[in-house]
Order: sequence, then structure tokens, then C-alpha cells
Amino acid sequence: MGKTFAEKVLALKSGKESVVAGEIVTASPDIVMSHDNTAAIAKKFKQIGINKVKHPEKIVIPLDHCVPAATEKYAANHKEIREFVQEQKIEKFYDINTGVCHQVLPEKGHVLPGTLILGADSHTTTYGAFGAFAAGIGRSEVASI
Repeated sequence: MGKTFAEKVLALKSGKESVVAGEIVTASPDIVMSHDNTAAIAKKFKQIGINKVKHPEKIVIPLDHCVPAATEKYAANHKEIREFVQEQKIEKFYDINTGVCHQVLPEKGHVLPGTLILGADSHTTTYGAFGAFAAGIGRSEVASI
């Protein structure tokens, strides 16, 4: 019997010849997306004792949920995110007024068929429309990647 799309992508991204439904694999994502909640992720990142993003080239951060910043707290979060992005040398950062993350990533060429994308947003699965295998994950999981 043929393989499902998920089995094909997860086998490829885990370096295995084949995987089956129900199997637990360690796969390396092509893209990890976060957005305005990155301030909380940056704090979690430091709480778990990590100083450096392992693969900054895989990180994409558009500021899109709380724009323009309606409160001082949101403005402070945006400032923290910008500082984190500079400190970690994350080049795929899209500041306010670029658009919503689920539109920005495909438009900027980060979503391609067969890519594995993990995002700190429950709507990350929408990238499946472009042939990507995508899943939403929590802040702690994003910080640990």
C-alpha cells in the first residue's frame, strides 16, 4: 500500500527510509514560526537555560496579532521581540504592517510543498494548502526547538 503525505514528509524529515502511522519520530522542521507571542517564548527560552537559537535560519517571526500595539504592554512585547531577533540573528523577521503570519510566510517563499513547518499558532495547519506538512505547537515546544 502507498504512503500517506504525512508518512512521506515525516520519513524525509526524520532521515528514515519509511515511517508508519502511530510511530514516534524525531523530525527536523524546515521552518519554525512564531509571532507576537515570541516575547513569551523568549522568556521561556531563557527559563529553560538556552542562550542561543540553534537554527536561526529556520525561524520566521512576523508581528501580526497585536498591531499596532494598543497598549504599553504590547509595545513592550514588540520591543522585546525586536531585541530577541537582533540578539539571536534571526533574519526572517517581519515587522508590523507586513501582514498576518499565515499570509506572510507563503508570500515570502517560506512555505513550499513538502516542507515541515511548526508554528506557535493553532492555525499553522493552513500551510497545508500549499503542500506543506504543518502543525501548531506550544510556546515551550517552540522554545525547545
